[in-house]
Amino acid sequence: MLKKFILLAGSACAASAGAQSSITVFGVMDAGVSHYATKSATYGAANSLGARTVTQSQTVLSPSGLSSSRLGFRGTEDLGGGLAASFWLEAPLSNDTGGGVTNFGRRSTLSLGGPFGEVRLGRDYTASFWNDAVFDPMTVNGVGTNLIAVVNSNIAASRALATGGLLNGGLSAGTDSYLRTSNSIGYFLPPDLGGFYGQLQYALPENTKGLGPTAAATTGQRGRYLGTRGGWANGAFDVALAYGESTVADTATYKEVIKTINLGASYNFGPAKLFGELSRVKDDMQRLPGALNLRVSDRYNAALVGVTVPVGVGLIRVSYANVKFDSGSNAPNSDASTSKIALSYVHNLSKRTALYASVARMRMRDAHNNPTVMGVTPLVLSLPSIFPQPSYITTGGFEPKSAVGYDFGIRHAF
Repeated sequence: MLKKFILLAGSACAASAGAQSSITVFGVMDAGVSHYATKSATYGAANSLGARTVTQSQTVLSPSGLSSSRLGFRGTEDLGGGLAASFWLEAPLSNDTGGGVTNFGRRSTLSLGGPFGEVRLGRDYTASFWNDAVFDPMTVNGVGTNLIAVVNSNIAASRALATGGLLNGGLSAGTDSYLRTSNSIGYFLPPDLGGFYGQLQYALPENTKGLGPTAAATTGQRGRYLGTRGGWANGAFDVALAYGESTVADTATYKEVIKTINLGASYNFGPAKLFGELSRVKDDMQRLPGALNLRVSDRYNAALVGVTVPVGVGLIRVSYANVKFDSGSNAPNSDASTSKIALSYVHNLSKRTALYASVARMRMRDAHNNPTVMGVTPLVLSLPSIFPQPSYITTGGFEPKSAVGYDFGIRHAF
């Protein structure tokens, strides 16, 4: 009898522990064939030798045509009284090459939640990135990726590389505080506020303050990120406004801060769901007091519209976006623009498995006026689209004029 009682008590304790905590293994495997092609043409003085065009193309097996391949672990422990502790570890996967888990650069957070909301610590998406993702019919993946996200990613990476190298993770894990940021402290509002939601986020720069033995300039606030996002979702309607500041350089003579503000919205009519986003990015560059004192703010104004239409077990996705560059220097020929139209079809074989096909086309105007960040790369349609620009563009008087790309493949979530 005593033996039976002990067995029953042990079973009850195990059941209780299971109810109080949980751990989930999850992930995505995406494999598709992707093709990119960029056409460039001569401009300016190079045309005196006769107008010429050059095309570069590449075909690859991609791990992110519909969703980014990943492997993750998440868990929650019920602490009682409405409190819960949670962790989330998520790593990128390169299943096209067999690359395994080398870091948890997609997300690595520990949090405490309750009636007050959630406090989250670690590496996470930035508050200012969310609108680029949530209000993109293509979910920022594949050749149809939100053009606003592509240009913003290029800006963050190019400026970081120009001012001392990347912080906050490598290219595959997101660039300097655009997509994700490390060392962050975040706060999220509780979910029971009548549809209102919001977050605040601050990333510590973690630099050593003061001068070294050689009196070298300090890095100051480089790596600092501050962002916020607030919105309201009610039934078919969702709208959100976000703002973020990322410091990519801060020395005794030079400071550079990338400031982003965007507004996104969606409305689900039933037969179709509409998406829209407006965005402005300012690259604020300032030389500090001295003979070279100068302040310039380059601006990137962008807009996106899109729609998704359910068709049986499938989903049609369409988007159009435009980004215009205006130089704060007011120098002649200091503007550029690029636009993208994308079309995609997703055929759901089950809740977890889908086939997909996407195609996109881009056009660029005066791209030589801002070659680094306006997508002047041989892989202009890919994300993050950060590759060294081909030498013939910089030395031969060429500028990209158009690009096309496609993806088709299969995605499985588990």
